[in-house]
Amino acid sequence: MAAGVAVVLAAGALVALVPSGAASAATYPSWDDVQAAKQSQSDQAAKVTEIRGLIAQLQSQSAAKEKAAAAAGTAYQDAQTDYDRKALEQRKLQSQADDAEKTAAASEAQAGQLAAQLGRSSSQDVTTDLLTKPSASGDLLYELGAMSKLTEQADGIYSEASQDRGTAQALADKSKVAEDALGELAAQAQVKMRAAQSAADQAQAAVAAQAANQDRLEAQLALLTSKTKTTQAGYEKGVKIEKERQARLARERAAAAAAAARALPAAATAGVPASGGGASGGGAANSSGWVRPAAGFQSSPYGLRVDPYTHVYTLHAGVDLAPACYSPIYAAASGTVTFAGNGGGYGNEVILDNGGGISTAYGHIVNGGIMVAAGQHVTAGQQIAQVGSTGWSTGCHLHFETRVNGAAVDPVPFMAARGISV
Repeated sequence: MAAGVAVVLAAGALVALVPSGAASAATYPSWDDVQAAKQSQSDQAAKVTEIRGLIAQLQSQSAAKEKAAAAAGTAYQDAQTDYDRKALEQRKLQSQADDAEKTAAASEAQAGQLAAQLGRSSSQDVTTDLLTKPSASGDLLYELGAMSKLTEQADGIYSEASQDRGTAQALADKSKVAEDALGELAAQAQVKMRAAQSAADQAQAAVAAQAANQDRLEAQLALLTSKTKTTQAGYEKGVKIEKERQARLARERAAAAAAAARALPAAATAGVPASGGGASGGGAANSSGWVRPAAGFQSSPYGLRVDPYTHVYTLHAGVDLAPACYSPIYAAASGTVTFAGNGGGYGNEVILDNGGGISTAYGHIVNGGIMVAAGQHVTAGQQIAQVGSTGWSTGCHLHFETRVNGAAVDPVPFMAARGISV
């Protein structure tokens, strides 16, 4: 249950399954209250109105909190996407600046070599020879012409070296400006992520309140409005049976997902090393402490593309792995959960701080499939969620991101450097 949610059981009534600190807490009728209300027609009508109002309130609060969580998640995603795009642009600028620096250094070295050559054979020496050795005037005039051409060539190389240096400096300046701007963008993304987590926690509390109270209220309402012999014992027996049914379905779903992962064709997982989780993902961490986060082949790489959901040309900040729906998602490395909730276009998302400025993100998790909470420590290979198709998704898959100092980098070389193929 989410932090900050208070549950109070008193006299058979469940009171206030709402965030602690709220101005007032709803009080729900007990089964004894409902039985007593049946003794009077007016009391019965009033209790029916009260219960219907409580059900409507639960539904309204839950819907509002989930809508707020979705909006906060979208704001976080927009901020993170903006940061990732600008970080990629900055890395490209820095790469261009580095290349320009090499070109400028080479140009300056060439100019220096010509300067040394001109110093060894100055035009003044040629002119002196022309005056003192008239018999060799033809050769000396040729040499003088060659020196003149060499000087012109040197002037051109000096000019080119100067331009190359200017280009290198301009690109370095641009890269520095872009790098300085990244700090503010990163801070904004972190603020939006914390706001999204808070909204997700509130939505979870509202959904928990609805789940904990609505079924019972509707059973009590049925007792008041029909001739059925609904009792508290009968209701609780029904709840127990339903929980057992849901647990059985969950086990069957997990078994089916595991079977589907084992049945993946060899081509779908070719190149995945046996260590660090093998073809199915998860398992024991390799010597670098990493595992493959899920089974399945890579259905979309990192990089700029036309998004299949929004049809907008944008940065795809991770890689997509496509195992079966409900397949397990594993922590790629040990770390602490920094986000678990609605990530806007990422759908249900989990983010881990893996230490050393490295973090990993796992998106499009199925509804109800997040198995960890913010602040929880997890180990490499531990199941943290189930594959789904929430958010901006066109089919079940895991959107997996690797981040360095908050900025998304291509997971393929990142994971390969740690002995894992994705």
